[in-house]
Order: sequence, then C-alpha cells, then structure tokens
Amino acid sequence: MKHPSQEILALHAGGDLGWMARWKTARHLAGCERCTSEVAAFGELRETLPELKQIPEVPWNRIATEMRANIRLGLAAGECVRSSDRPMRDGPLFTAARATLALASVLTLMVTGLMLEGPAPRTGKSNEPMVQATANGIQRRSGDQGFGLMHSGASSVTYTVGAQGTLGARYTDPETGNVTMTKVYVE
Repeated sequence: MKHPSQEILALHAGGDLGWMARWKTARHLAGCERCTSEVAAFGELRETLPELKQIPEVPWNRIATEMRANIRLGLAAGECVRSSDRPMRDGPLFTAARATLALASVLTLMVTGLMLEGPAPRTGKSNEPMVQATANGIQRRSGDQGFGLMHSGASSVTYTVGAQGTLGARYTDPETGNVTMTKVYVE
C-alpha cells in the first residue's frame, strides 16, 4: 500500500487539498490507521498554533494600483530618455553586405577549426608502436611484430580508449558467461 506523503497529510489536516486529492486521501485514511493518526497529529498541531490558521489580509487592490502606477511611470520615463533617432538596425551598420561578411567569417572559422581538429597525418614510420581494435580482438603492432588478444565469438564488445595510449575491451564470453576485460598499452 502506498501511503500519501507528509505534505499531503498535513494539507488534508488543514483542509487545503483540492477535491480530487482530498477524496483520494480520505479513501486511504479510511483503511490506514497509521496515516489517520498522523493527520490527527497535524490537526492537534494546528490547534496549538492558532496563528497558523489565519493568513494575514493582503490589500490586493492597493498593490495592483501601485503596480499600474509604477508601470506608467516607467513608460513615461522611457519616453523622456528615448532619442528620436531611428533604430540601429535600420542604419548603415546592419546592411546585407555586413551580414554576409559576418556569416562568411563564422563559416571560415568553423572550417578552420574542423581542419585543425582533424586526425593528424601519419608520419609513415612503420616502427612506431600502435594499438588498434580489429574484428577479432585488440592488437598491438610495432613494425612487423604484433601481439593480439582475441575475443572471437563475443556478440557485444565494449571498447574504451585512454589518452595515454591504452585500448581496452570488455565482453561476455558466450561459452562460460564470464565477463572478460582486456587492456593493451602503447609505450
């Protein structure tokens, strides 16, 4: 059985729930002794603190009148300081040519960024150590020598790559059901 929250029970004790929430809470309280005692405790607390029962009277009409007056005053002050010049977007600063130039500059900046962030060209040295993921596992190669960790038969392999030259693989062995994790380093 899911019990109502403390907030709902407190609002029910004060009679401040909407009709649907009040109906649901009343149905729950009919069969739950624990929640009924909590509602009674909230009711006793409200009786001991009579100042909680009364909300101070708020002069809404006076506040609304003050707000309207402040808005009118702000609009009048804005009219006083507004210049009679035309808006800046209608001036020569915002022409179609300048907008085109700005768009071309942004596009050039983006293309340059993509080119600089692209993969580094290979140096052509075949003796450099390299770690790569293949269809059957992880392989470390240096020149014509290689070392591989195979994970054949695994249906789902998760690869992880580290910034220091590591490559890892995690998979579930289909025969044993064991999770196998391998990691290869480049030095």
